Amino acid sequence: MLDINFIRQNPEEVRAALALRRAEADLEGVLALDRERRELLQQTETLKSERNRVSKEIGRMKAASDREERIAEMRSVGDRISSLDEQVRAVETRLRALLLEIPNMPEPGTPLGESDDDNVTVREVGARAEFDFTPKPHWEIGTELSIIDFERGVKLSGSRFYVLNDAGARLQRALISFMLAQHARQGYAERYLPFMVKEINFEAAGQLPKFVDNIYHDAEDDAWFVTTAEVPLTNLHRDEILAADELPLYYTAYTPCFRREKVAAGKDVRGIKRGHQFDKVEMYAFTRPEQSADALQKMVADVEKTCAELGLPYRVRQLCSGDLGFGSRITYDIEAWAPGCDEWLEVSSVSNCGDFQARRANARFRANKDAKPTFVHTLNGSGLGLPRTLIAVLENYQQADGSVEIPEALRPWMPGEEVIRA
Repeated sequence: MLDINFIRQNPEEVRAALALRRAEADLEGVLALDRERRELLQQTETLKSERNRVSKEIGRMKAASDREERIAEMRSVGDRISSLDEQVRAVETRLRALLLEIPNMPEPGTPLGESDDDNVTVREVGARAEFDFTPKPHWEIGTELSIIDFERGVKLSGSRFYVLNDAGARLQRALISFMLAQHARQGYAERYLPFMVKEINFEAAGQLPKFVDNIYHDAEDDAWFVTTAEVPLTNLHRDEILAADELPLYYTAYTPCFRREKVAAGKDVRGIKRGHQFDKVEMYAFTRPEQSADALQKMVADVEKTCAELGLPYRVRQLCSGDLGFGSRITYDIEAWAPGCDEWLEVSSVSNCGDFQARRANARFRANKDAKPTFVHTLNGSGLGLPRTLIAVLENYQQADGSVEIPEALRPWMPGEEVIRA
């Protein structure tokens, strides 16, 4: 959430940012409600000041009749103050609702553009595998090896679900274990999180109200299935004041993720690239404002190291203004090459959100014992996301005889297995 003081003082800058993002928000409504709130507060303060002044006068009055008359007058003032307080609360509720609809400000220097076609490739790392045969897409590899069962997935849960069998299931589990261990070595503290959280968690993370149609939830119990571990991780320090020397804090967590995927007919319909349920290992950081730029570079480097250890060719792309996520100031996507699909697959998206999420979550730090609390900065990134990493492994490590070699980095979690065969 943007600071209302910043919006009030820089409305044209906010309008320009909305235009760069190709986003819409009721900025005029925000400014009008802000003015109304401040006017009401001024009236309230004037009346309270008057009430305090008169209360002192009453204490000095000797005549009982004079005191009763002034006390009666102050009762009406008190009623007026109560009425104004209710109006302030109502205006603040409406104002907050509008503020929650405004996306974050893109960082200066963000590439201009309208869609992912305008994202900028920063670097490409690793040679793409050369095959002496035509590489197959993962849906053919998985079916021929009997490690991906599409029919039973659909039978159990409907479209965009699948079952991983035997070595397929072990490969998925090995990837998760490898990535968690990798991030632990990189300095991230692991957390095992609830997979269902309360609504306030999604609001703090910037997922609500923007993405309400993509989230599965039980309204009766206020139980919302996580769309990403970013949501509960954002809220680990909600309503807390951290000490400056505690920061930065780095976390990693595995969760299954649940999203309503609304995909146009004919797009991404083959294979397991898009689904309503998927696994992901998340990386997250809480930092002081002056630390967040360095933390972003660390997290991108940590993702790159993970891709490199898996032996996956990858590229790093900076997102343009029109493709930035709602809560992000700056984002780098890391994409792995999938030779069977013949495309780059996003396996990670690393973002610096500044104080956008922290303001919603009221997550702050105190520079010293006498300092006023200040909002932390938050950063998040996939480290990595599945099933796209699984797809990249299957397609890059496929062999001419139809088998799939298991990457060296994953073999400690698949003891005794080096190759997946039919």
